[in-house]
Amino acid sequence: MKGKSPDLESTGSGTTTKRSSVSSGSRSRTRREFLTRFTNSEHFTDKLQDWFSLSLQNSESNEPVFDPPFELVELQKFDYALEGVSFQQLTRMPNAVYASTSASMEANAYLAIEDFLHATVKTLWEAFWSQEDEPVPFSVGCLYNQNLKFYQAEQALALGKLEDLSATGVLLKNPRHPHGKWDHILELALLRPDIESDHHQPSLPLLGEALFYALRILIARSVSRLDFSQSSNCVFILVADTQYGCVVKVEGDVSKLDFDVNSVYDCAAEWIKNHSKISVSPVDRIWNKLGNANWGDIGTLQVVFATYHSIMQFFGPPRHSIEDLAADHTSRLHSRRQERHLGEDTSLNGNGAFRSPEIVEVQEEQEERGESMKLEVGSVLWLEDSNYQKGYQISHMSLPHHIASPVEDDDDSGRAVFLYVGSPPSQLEPAWEDMNLWYQVQRQTKVLSVMKQRGLSSKYLPELHGSGRVIHPGQCQKPSSGGRCDHPWCGTPILATIPVGETVADLVNEGMFGPEEAIRCCHDCLSALSSSSSGGIRHGDIRPENVVYVTSGVRLPYFVLIGWGHAVLEERDRPAMNLHFSSTYALQEGKLCAASDAESLIYMLYFCCGGDLPDLDSVEGALQWRETSWSKRLIQQKLGDVSTILKAFSDYVDSLCGTPYPLDCDIWLRRLKRNLSEDHGKDIETSG
Repeated sequence: MKGKSPDLESTGSGTTTKRSSVSSGSRSRTRREFLTRFTNSEHFTDKLQDWFSLSLQNSESNEPVFDPPFELVELQKFDYALEGVSFQQLTRMPNAVYASTSASMEANAYLAIEDFLHATVKTLWEAFWSQEDEPVPFSVGCLYNQNLKFYQAEQALALGKLEDLSATGVLLKNPRHPHGKWDHILELALLRPDIESDHHQPSLPLLGEALFYALRILIARSVSRLDFSQSSNCVFILVADTQYGCVVKVEGDVSKLDFDVNSVYDCAAEWIKNHSKISVSPVDRIWNKLGNANWGDIGTLQVVFATYHSIMQFFGPPRHSIEDLAADHTSRLHSRRQERHLGEDTSLNGNGAFRSPEIVEVQEEQEERGESMKLEVGSVLWLEDSNYQKGYQISHMSLPHHIASPVEDDDDSGRAVFLYVGSPPSQLEPAWEDMNLWYQVQRQTKVLSVMKQRGLSSKYLPELHGSGRVIHPGQCQKPSSGGRCDHPWCGTPILATIPVGETVADLVNEGMFGPEEAIRCCHDCLSALSSSSSGGIRHGDIRPENVVYVTSGVRLPYFVLIGWGHAVLEERDRPAMNLHFSSTYALQEGKLCAASDAESLIYMLYFCCGGDLPDLDSVEGALQWRETSWSKRLIQQKLGDVSTILKAFSDYVDSLCGTPYPLDCDIWLRRLKRNLSEDHGKDIETSG
């Protein structure tokens, strides 16, 4: 509901309604009737018994039945962003040590979960979305099971409704509906005793209850008059007891639900089995033994991250992105290291405190060992690749990759490779830059390996030349094949790819990116995207630094699309976020549509061909620039000055932006080929 108040119930011109016809009105009435009859979670859970039993059988012993909703890398990035954010100390805690009765413990737990959710949404709103003391637009209330309305926890307890409280919800504030509306729910939290089962995830009765409430919210959103700026087909349910918690994520298209009002539970169960995707995070501690929230631990972090995504569904991308806040991690880390005064020669630090000389000796020894592994031109790195060793000698130092040559390999004599060197696993506190190294080395290794497994091959795609772990100087004392010794470089990952070329960014800086190069770049990148998409892989990070121009050892130069670390292999993968080059859909939804990579390619060509580079400092500003540039046809006009075929291609991509329709790559590859020089065109591949 970006930029809109939740009080949108009137029928004035500002109201966005889904009931624009008689048929849609009838559909809304049917869904509302379905919702009024869909009220018993136990009946619903009974219908899921067979499905859950089958899921248990298909999962490995003692392994989680469902995939987690968040990748560990996402949580780590979010954790970096929250380093400078302070969550309030809770005054009401769930683990009532001094409570004399079980009823008082349960009452305290409801008060505590309400405090926890309020602290979470308030802190996230102020850190990411708020502008100039903008009030928090949320309220937190407990769900009374008898009438499915929300009340403040203290009010419900005062009225003696403790036994009939079933959940705690975060809702949009709306004075016209003080007891809440189901389409105003951001997320629900279920407070239940002993939530963990043998598979480190909730048991069937508890999971069924979570799915029940999630489906009610999804149906309510489908008939809502609110204008959801983000996808409304996903909802998060938090499950907690007085120590532990987890996140249940349910997503799916409710239009595929058979709204038979005479068989609501059968229809709802069939939708869960056949048309939904369910993710459940591992049960982890969210409160410490004293009862206060473990704000910095992974259990609490995944709950807070779910709340972050719930807010984004209603209010769109934040004013301050996760990447913006996480960027300060390195400076904070540097400040902490300076405060420690490690490695000084004196025995007293700046505050006059004595520092053990033994610690200084260890530090100096580590520095000497680290110095012996310092990379420079001429350095040779050996790696373990399957059952044999490969060596690479660095000939040129640069970031994010060096240029090297294979050592003692007659087949590759004189052939250069891009050498990506990852972050040493001995580093105790990985810096923000190391997250980028993880994408460039480990993640890109995985993507290129998947490409090879799926048989994706094209001269315009990079090829895996070697990958493995560094073999460091001296004797390795690692305990096993999967372990590592105490050498600072032991276990450092390496990736080598071919071919090698000059980046488009460098070509532009050197004034070597003319009309011919622009058309060829468009053709070659589009061919690479066509090949990768045929195997279900999208790039997600197209920019001038990730396209290289190959000239060495070839008769006709060509472009190769590199930098596949942020590639999207499956639905839950998230592309890189770049204010200048990311597609509109990626900035709005955090994912790619069919035309997203082509849209990013257009932005790259536009800027590389002399288009004005705007000063963008927020997602909101980036989206506004895109809307203005496309509506005024500034991008098409600039590319039209370079070539009519690039202008036509940009018009075509504009027509597909944000839609599910795929690009017709073949026809545009043929058209681009015809606009290249005659002597070059006959050698161009049109597909992978």
